[in-house]
Amino acid sequence: MDEADRQILRRCRVQLVNELQVAPLWDVLLTRQLFTPAMIEDIQHAGSGSRSDQARQLVIDLETRGSQALPLFISCLEDTDQNKLASVLRARWQAEKQNPEVIRPQDPMPVVVRVLGLTPEDLRGKQGPSKATPGKLAPVVLGPEQLWPAKLRPEVLRPEMPRPVDSGSGRFSDVCAQEISKQNADLAYALNADPCGHCLIINNVNFCPESRLTARTGSNIDCEKLRQRFHLLHFMVEVKCDLTAKQMVQALVELARRDHSALDCCVVVVLSHGCQASHRQFPGAVYGTDGCPVAIERIVNIFNGAGCPSLGGKPKLFFIQACGGEQKDHGFEVASASPEDRTPGSDPESDAVPFQEGPGPCDQPDAVSSLPTPSDIFVSYSTFPGFVSWRDTKSGSWYVETLDGVFEQWAPSEDLQTLLLRVANAVSQKGIYKQIPGCFNFLRKKLFFKV
Repeated sequence: MDEADRQILRRCRVQLVNELQVAPLWDVLLTRQLFTPAMIEDIQHAGSGSRSDQARQLVIDLETRGSQALPLFISCLEDTDQNKLASVLRARWQAEKQNPEVIRPQDPMPVVVRVLGLTPEDLRGKQGPSKATPGKLAPVVLGPEQLWPAKLRPEVLRPEMPRPVDSGSGRFSDVCAQEISKQNADLAYALNADPCGHCLIINNVNFCPESRLTARTGSNIDCEKLRQRFHLLHFMVEVKCDLTAKQMVQALVELARRDHSALDCCVVVVLSHGCQASHRQFPGAVYGTDGCPVAIERIVNIFNGAGCPSLGGKPKLFFIQACGGEQKDHGFEVASASPEDRTPGSDPESDAVPFQEGPGPCDQPDAVSSLPTPSDIFVSYSTFPGFVSWRDTKSGSWYVETLDGVFEQWAPSEDLQTLLLRVANAVSQKGIYKQIPGCFNFLRKKLFFKV
C-alpha cells in the first residue's frame, strides 16, 4: 500500500472503528484473499475481542496487505452493504488518484524575512555609530526599539537546536547528539511506518509430562508486559502460546513469509525453557512444549535474506527469555554491592535444562550450509551463555521486568544498544544468585524506537 492510500485509511480510522461491521466481512475478505484465515483469527482475538477492537486491528493490518488493498477493501464493504463507509473511502481514493494534492500535505513555501521601515540611520539614532570591528559581525536588531529584548542573547542568533531534555545524564550535548543521530539516515534506521512492523511473542508455559519440564509460572506476566510495551512502540503484536518445536518453526516461517515491504522493522520474542546447544554463530536453544529444542541460530536464520527478502536492510530484533545453561552465578563481592539482594516474598525459578550436545531425537536437523553472514540482526539474551536465567513466579522474569521498565523510561531518548546496557546493569544487581543479560549485535546503524 502506498503512502497516499495509507493516509486515507488513517484519516478515516476513527469513523471505521466506530461504524465498521466486521462480522459480515470475514468470508468476503477470505474470498478476495485480502487476509489469510490465521490473520483473521488474530484480528478476531485482538484486544478484548470487541467489535471496535477487531475493527481497529483490521484497519491497522490492512496497511500491510499490498498495493491493491484499499480498492479491494472498498469492494468488500460494498459487497456487505456497508455503502456509507464504502462511499467515503472511494470518494477520497478517487480524489487522490485524480488530484494527489487534495490528500497529500503540500510542501511549505519559503518565507523571506526582511527589515521594514528601518534605515541604517534609524539604527544608529540612539545607539551611536556602529562599533563593529573588521572581520566580526555585529548583531542586527529587527524591529522598533520598544520590541527589543532587554539583553541580546547569543542563543537567538544561532541556528535552532534541540531543546534540552532531562535525560538523567545532565549533559545537553548527549541529547543533541541523540537527536542528530535520529535524523541522520546514515547513522540511524528509519522507523517511519505506522505501524512500524510485526512483533511475534511465543510464550511457552505448560510442557508435556514426557518432556520433564516444569510449568513456567510467571511467564504470562512477562508476556502481557511485552505485549503492551511493543504495542506502545507501534508494533502489530501477535501472541502464540504453548507451541511445540514444530509449531514454533511454522509460526516463525509464516511471519518471515509475510510482505514486510511497507514496514520498517520486525521483532521476535521467545519465552520458554532453554539450554546450551552446539552452534556456529548464535548460542543456545529454546524448548517447544513437547520438549524438543529449537536452536536460536535456526530461529534467526529463518529471517535471513533468502527466507525473508522484504526485510532486507531492515532491523530484525530477537529477545530470548530462557536459560543459557545450568550454571548458577554466585557473583563476587564489590564495594558498591546493591543492598536489595532479594525482594521480600519473591520466589525465583530458573529456566535451565541440561546441555544438548546435538539436536534432540525429534528436532529437525539444520541445513548443512552455514548461516549467511548476518546483517541488521540484534539478538538479546536474558543471560550469559551457560548460565541460569531467573524468573519470579509472582512478578515475572528479572530480564523482562527490567526490560519493560527501561523501555518505558528511556526509549523516547536512547537507542536500542544503550537501552540494553541499562538492562544489563540493572539485572546484574538483583538477587543472591547473579545474572547478566547479553546480546549479539549485527546492526549497521543505531535504532531508536518510534514512540
